[in-house]
Amino acid sequence: MATSSIFTNVKIDDPNKAEDFINALDASAHEPIRKPLAHKISIVSDPKTIRK
Repeated sequence: MATSSIFTNVKIDDPNKAEDFINALDASAHEPIRKPLAHKISIVSDPKTIRK
């Protein structure tokens, strides 16, 4: 199952690392950066262009 890898136990013993982890989770939840991979997806149908 593809989602089984996200269900794992995380054990952090160092308080500084725990705080860094929490800050990273907090930042990703409040300011997600989402950019499209491409502004425009063009479909190539010309055989000569495809061969290149």
